[in-house]
Amino acid sequence: MGQGGCQGKAIPGAFHRNPCDKPFPSRIVAPIRAVVTVFGVRFEMMKFLVLNGPNLNMLGLREPSIYGHATYADLEARCHAAAGLLGVSVEVRQSNHEGVLIDWIQAARGTVSGIVLNPGAYTHTSIAIRDAISASEVPTIELHLSNVFAREPFRHHSTISPVALGVMCGFGIDGYQWALTALHAKIVHA
Repeated sequence: MGQGGCQGKAIPGAFHRNPCDKPFPSRIVAPIRAVVTVFGVRFEMMKFLVLNGPNLNMLGLREPSIYGHATYADLEARCHAAAGLLGVSVEVRQSNHEGVLIDWIQAARGTVSGIVLNPGAYTHTSIAIRDAISASEVPTIELHLSNVFAREPFRHHSTISPVALGVMCGFGIDGYQWALTALHAKIVHA
């Protein structure tokens, strides 16, 4: 990892445990369930939140050689399809504003089972988002479309990783379905 960060060995392009090798807080509690009514029958299902940070709304337009040609609408569709296969509900949100992301993370406490977070450039700078994740006690997977370890050195350090359940990077929008699947498996088997 970068200087000042933990020195754990990251595996580029792979889902890996917290690179600091610190145990994730064992506060994974009973999954929060959303109630859905279909044809008059009530079903309870786990609820996940997918949060995307700055510039993710520009997918398909911004540096497609790095981030791919898929659009933000494609990303949303991929998340909803994955949630359907897992039998969970998902909300997908994006903001270019740090405070909005923090508000959503704080509001997740006690209302969602897990978060997939692509903090964008806030990965490298936002202690406030890191602290919100820690305070929310909601299992969170950090996700990046590109392989941040194969890019500029300043992208190798994450303020989020030490409080994340794991990190997924380098798989484009496919990473979202895999992160949701990993999050689901971790919570179900906790």
